[in-house]
Parts: sequence; C-alpha cells; structure tokens
Amino acid sequence: MKLLRYGLPGQEKPGLLMAENEIRDLSGVISDLAGDGLLPGSIAKLRKIEIASLPTVQDKPRIGPCVGGVGKFICIGLNYSDHAAEAGMALPVEPVIFMKATSCINGPDDDVIIPRGSKKMDWEVELGVVIGKPGKYIEKSDALSHVAGYCVVNDLSERAFQMEGTGQWVKGKSADTFGPIGPWLVTADEVPDPQDLDMWLEVDGHRYQNGSTKTMVFGVAYLVSYVSRFMSLKPGDIISTGTPPGVGFGLKPPVYLRAGNRIHLGISGLGQQNQNVIAE
Repeated sequence: MKLLRYGLPGQEKPGLLMAENEIRDLSGVISDLAGDGLLPGSIAKLRKIEIASLPTVQDKPRIGPCVGGVGKFICIGLNYSDHAAEAGMALPVEPVIFMKATSCINGPDDDVIIPRGSKKMDWEVELGVVIGKPGKYIEKSDALSHVAGYCVVNDLSERAFQMEGTGQWVKGKSADTFGPIGPWLVTADEVPDPQDLDMWLEVDGHRYQNGSTKTMVFGVAYLVSYVSRFMSLKPGDIISTGTPPGVGFGLKPPVYLRAGNRIHLGISGLGQQNQNVIAE
C-alpha cells in the first residue's frame, strides 16, 4: 500500500493512494498515520478494507509529511562509500548516528526555507525507514519485521552550521523545513529489497545525485538493529539512512542552494518530491 497524509499543515488526514493518483480518505478508519496506527496489526487491518467503500478525495490537496507525530528523526552519516570519498572522510567502522529535530519535518512539495545566516545550504536524497513494531536490542535477522514502510527523505543541510565553528551536525540539519518526507509511506511488503532502490536528485533540472541503495555501507536491517542498541524504537520513528554522492559541498567548486532554485528528487517505487527554495 501507498499511504499518505493530505490537507493543510497541522490538519492532515490519512489517505490511500490508488491508481491514476486517486486518493481515498482513511480518516473514517484510522485517526492518523502515526504511533499505534503504524503497528503491524493496524497495517494488516488497512489491507482488509473494502476500498470501494472509502470516500474519494476531490481536487488535488496538498500532500503532507507521510508520517505524523514523529518521535525520533534518526539519521545515519557517511553511509555510502562513494559519498564518504567525495566528502574526504574515511569510511566509518560503525554507523554514525545523529538526529534532526522533528520540527524540521514538512511535506514533500512544501517550500524549503534558507535560514538566517545561511551561506551553504545543501541537499541529500535519502531512503527513510519508518518503524512500525517497537523494540530494543533487535536482532538483525528480525529487524525488517519492525519496519512499517519506506519513504523518500531530503536531508537538507546547512554545511557551515554543520561543520564550521563548533561543528555540530544537529544544528546544521534541523532548521525549519529541512526534513521533507514522503510523498508516500510505502508499506514494507511492497519493497521486497530495500538494498536495490535507485535514487536521484536534481536542482533546476541538473542531475547531481544518481545512486542506489546497493552502495550503502550498512544496510537497513543492520541499521535498525544497531540503532536499537542505544535507544528503543517506537512506531513512527524514522531512520534516514544516508545519501549517495553528488551533494553540493562535494562538488568542485561546491554548489549550494539559493533562493529560486527548484529541487526534484525521488526513489524508485517510493515517489518523488518537488521543492522551491525561498529566503526566510
């Protein structure tokens, strides 16, 4: 299933994507795609719904973040060998974990805003893993059973905030609008191999990133297991799994986002995002 949330910011309703981009309203069935609504039993109930009985959403509403009430937005750094090389950094011997503030989350096609003082705003297409079944100390062999589904993430970054001065990744990753997720939460049964997904990103029609989850250093199952050693995972938590090469700061000379740019990105089977870059 391709699940989504639609409507004005803060007023999103759950929906189901059908053929021809038709949306069916799920608000009479579940209150939101969040928390307990993402448990395995809840997803299983959605599969049994008589689709014809669901109201059709008229017009073309705004598509919001595909998960509501996110508790943790966990990110993995330097998780693609070719991206680590362009960053001039050694491959990590174990996953690099950092967080994005959940206040950065926005819809896949919402504007992204250049924060005050920013000079080096950058892009990163990433595979997002959404937790469904809670757990801690999860075995790698059981890890994928804890995944509700997958989504596209643009891990927007301000490189000066991230790597200059005191060099704190969280403050370079957490500005408002720096976390577009969606358009869809694609349930795990529709993604038989998360390590075989093509991904790409363009700015103003120029393709900068063109990669595949095949080149991850640490795969999805390992990451879910690894992160669960250090914190419990809850339904609706997101793990953003790193980016392939082609980010702005890795280019020679570097290229950074400016007001008026248009970002277009996607992952095979998981949909696409489109964002206008605007000044605050």
